[in-house]
Amino acid sequence: MSDDPTSNVRLLAPAQVGEVLGVTVDEVMALVHEGRLRGLRVGSPARWRVDAASIDEYLDDQAEEARRMALWRQSQTASFPELWGSGIVRRPD
Repeated sequence: MSDDPTSNVRLLAPAQVGEVLGVTVDEVMALVHEGRLRGLRVGSPARWRVDAASIDEYLDDQAEEARRMALWRQSQTASFPELWGSGIVRRPD
C-alpha cells in the first residue's frame, strides 16, 4: 500500500461527470468554478479533471438540501393544532 495521498484519487473528464449527473459540460464546469465540485487542470495541454469523490459529496449535499426543503415545505403547510396540540388547556379541579 502506498503512502501517497493521491494514490486513491480518481479523476474524471467533465463530460464523464456530466453523464453521471445528467447535466452539460458547461454546468459541470460551473459547479467546479463555484467550488461545489473539486476540479483541477492536469496534463499538457492542461485539461480539466474532476475528483470522483467530490461527485458523491455533491450528491449527498443535494440530497440533504432536498430533505431540508421538503421539511420546510411540510412545516409551512402544517396547521397550529398539528404543531402545538389542540390548544385546549385543562386546569386541575
